[in-house]
Formats: sequence, C-alpha cells, structure tokens
Amino acid sequence: MKGTHITALAAAFVLGVGCTSAPPRNADGSATVATQEARNKARAATAEVLSRLYAAQPSARQAIASSAGYAVFRSFGVKVLVAGGGSGHGVAIETASGRETFMRMVEIQAGLGFGAKTFDLVWVFKTPAAYANFTTHGFEVGGQATLAAKVDQAGGGLTGAVQVSDGVWVYQMTESGLAAELTVKGTRYYPDTSLD
Repeated sequence: MKGTHITALAAAFVLGVGCTSAPPRNADGSATVATQEARNKARAATAEVLSRLYAAQPSARQAIASSAGYAVFRSFGVKVLVAGGGSGHGVAIETASGRETFMRMVEIQAGLGFGAKTFDLVWVFKTPAAYANFTTHGFEVGGQATLAAKVDQAGGGLTGAVQVSDGVWVYQMTESGLAAELTVKGTRYYPDTSLD
C-alpha cells in the first residue's frame, strides 16, 4: 500500500514539474510572442547541446547529417528518497527539410536517492519511418534498464550512442561530457502541441 502512495506521489510530482499552461495564440492563429520565445529558447538549447556533442564525439556530426532526422532534449530531474522524476523540452528536426517538431518529455523514477541532475539527449533516427513515428506518436521507454554505448562497427558515426530500438540511437550528455551508458527509466516523449 505504501508503494502505491509513493508511486502516486512521484507521478504527481512529475505532472506538476512537466505541465505548464499552453502559450496563447493570436486571434488569427499565429504564434504569440511567448510562443516564439519558447521556440527560440528550445532552438538555442539545441544548438548548445549539439555543439557540446560534436566537441565530445566529432563523428556524431556525420551521423546526424546522414540521418532521416534527429531530436535534442534538455532534461532536469529531482529525486527525494524513493520518489522522483523529471521533465524536459526538445526539438525534433527532419534532416532533409529542416522542419521542426517541438517535443516534451516526462520521467518517473523509483528507488532510493537524493539530488538533482541535468542531462541532454540527442536522438538519431536512421529511417524516415522511425522519425515519423517519434514525432507523430512519441516514444515510451519503460522499466529500469542500463544500456551501454557501443563502438560503431558499421561506420555510421554512431560510436558513443546507445541503440534503443530499430534504427533509433541516443547520445546522452551529462555535465561532465558524453555518458558511457544510458539509464532508461519510465520516460515518455511526445509532441508539444502548444508550440507546434
């Protein structure tokens, strides 16, 4: 019974952290100043994360350039005792057209711990179908798995990334640089309809 209360507390925390009211639109349906500012903030974060990734793993530049699309997320998480979670914003970009889809992520964690952490994720989609599925339906990762980054044997420039599904790879950047493993914890990624 106690575990149920803790899970509910963690879910409430994440929803509180991850939910904000949608920026309003102008009468003609165009984006307001607040919406444009939120989009520009996400774009600036994307550029900063990619710059850090390319410095840490230069081959990632070619991997992203030759992909069907990619997505960049900046996440912030908090953990207190056995409950915790995080939220973040991101931008998915179709490589050929440059078309953007603004995204959100929400994470729920279990297990003992204290602290706050910030990390960045760069998703690389090798096929148009994988990219379209991510930007249309989102992506959900369950459980508590740790996946190790791999050396790219196929020469696609994905050394240092973790394969999370068919044609989908993820780089994780921490404050100290490129992470050697990706810890997967009940995370959901979905389109941010308030910014698209």
